[in-house]
Amino acid sequence: MKLMIGWLHPGFILIIGALLIPLFKGKWKQAYLIIPPLAALIDVILMYTGVFGEIPFSSWHLPFLGYDLVFGRVDKLSFLFALAFSLASVPVMIYSLHVKSSSEHMCQLVYAGSALGVVFAGDLITLYFFWEIMSVASMLVIWHGATENAHSAGFRYIMWHIAGGIILLAGIVIYIASTGSITFDAIGWNSGSTYLAAMLIFLGFIINAGVPPLHAWLPDAYPESTVTGSVYLSIFTTKSAVYVLARGFTGFGPLMWLGAIMVIYPIFYAVLENNLRRVLSYSLINQVGFMLCGIGMGTALSLNGATSHAFAHIIYKSLLFMSVGSVLFRTGTAKITDLGGLYKTMPLTTIFCLVGAASISAFPLFSGFVTKAMVVQASAFGGLAIVYVLLQLASAGVFEHAGIKVPFFTFFGQDSGLRVKDPPLNMLFGMGIMAFLCIFIGLYPYPLYQLLPYPVDFDAYTAPHVIESLQLLLFASFAFFLLITSGIYPPEGRTISLDTDWPLRLAGGKFIWFVKGPLTSFSNWMDGNVKRIAADFSLLGEEKEERVFIGVSVMLALLFLAFYLIVELLYQWIFS
Repeated sequence: MKLMIGWLHPGFILIIGALLIPLFKGKWKQAYLIIPPLAALIDVILMYTGVFGEIPFSSWHLPFLGYDLVFGRVDKLSFLFALAFSLASVPVMIYSLHVKSSSEHMCQLVYAGSALGVVFAGDLITLYFFWEIMSVASMLVIWHGATENAHSAGFRYIMWHIAGGIILLAGIVIYIASTGSITFDAIGWNSGSTYLAAMLIFLGFIINAGVPPLHAWLPDAYPESTVTGSVYLSIFTTKSAVYVLARGFTGFGPLMWLGAIMVIYPIFYAVLENNLRRVLSYSLINQVGFMLCGIGMGTALSLNGATSHAFAHIIYKSLLFMSVGSVLFRTGTAKITDLGGLYKTMPLTTIFCLVGAASISAFPLFSGFVTKAMVVQASAFGGLAIVYVLLQLASAGVFEHAGIKVPFFTFFGQDSGLRVKDPPLNMLFGMGIMAFLCIFIGLYPYPLYQLLPYPVDFDAYTAPHVIESLQLLLFASFAFFLLITSGIYPPEGRTISLDTDWPLRLAGGKFIWFVKGPLTSFSNWMDGNVKRIAADFSLLGEEKEERVFIGVSVMLALLFLAFYLIVELLYQWIFS
């Protein structure tokens, strides 16, 4: 098999770069760490881009079992997400330079590289390969939180993604068997087994997107990672899912309604939540909902809105996680009840947080304003009144919990008495780059518009749109402070929010009991049977080791035969 190289894969730059990190120590390691993400960014910028849905040149093809694996499919859609991922990786790595753990940096770069592998995958097999690497790498990023909660959350996280991976794999296998093709483009909803394949692939994708009620892994796991790990987590998994949904399921109506539910559901949890990183996690789910709405609508305007909003979201959500992470880094807590009044001693972090808050709230002159409006307007132009109202209500809710609550209770509000300084220079520099991008995109969105899948016929800075947005923001601000001053607003307290995962946690406890009890007993019974079979075949071997080997071999042969018969029956049932 020969790999045909037409360009250098940026994902491999990050993955190989990660493997070389242990070779460097001290200042040399800090200098080296910035090279892989910077090289990947330059590599992406230098790529030639074609038109949407069209592969402009042949590159990184690998023959495999009669199929042609495509590691490098470049078009406007893949280029946009690759640029967002690689662009964000540079300031996030700068933000992380103070971290001494080489293994943490390695996992984070492999995580970013595998996400780029997903984006450039031109076939379902390659997609699945990088999809699973991304799941394992992100789990390790969570485990680097190095607490009991981080280990437990990482285990629950990987259970969700193993389940999603199995569902996705089943869909891919059935799809290939039904169509004979491994190409990853629009997934058709034909009758029979192809319909089942599309449904399973779709379900595997929306688990990674965090669509309620399949979302609980996200606010459970993201807050338990390290200060820098949470920033990486906020970028790649959900936006990779947005990409594959845009690639495979554009115009799928149910996705629009799932997105409409998604923009509303997390707001209530974000309002009640005391942990700032959990607030941002629920806010992340809300923002992905806007993207899925746009993809589900399937118009040029809505898809441009969904993809541009994904780009802007990667930047401003990273900035918000960075600012909250800086507070956690300095104070040791991200609990609202323990914070307040930090603007006095953390002025730069306060400013950066306010920039991120203004961007996610879609304030004029900030990035969210010039991207989210395309999705909202697409719903209005399409006559989708219910969706339009839900998106507007969600916009007000976003401003309340992410635009006001996060900066207000962290840096202003009641003085906590904490007197800590801004974080180290590298963390400030990383946040500064992100803040600059939020403002630049908001002031001058046209370079971003030129990268979108379809020609953009949209101007965010029309008088009606600006006035409507300011009215919405003013109303949300007035409502927030009215509720605060009247005592109606839910008080911040040390509460525990029960989400959709609590039945699964109960079931998980029962499962662990089953493994330790009945399953262990069954394993001991099997072990005894193997030993008895080995004894029964003792005449076939003169030495003890040989007799045991023969007995175990016979047992394994019987087990493999049984497994083959089960698989054969399932295959006949599905394809008959």
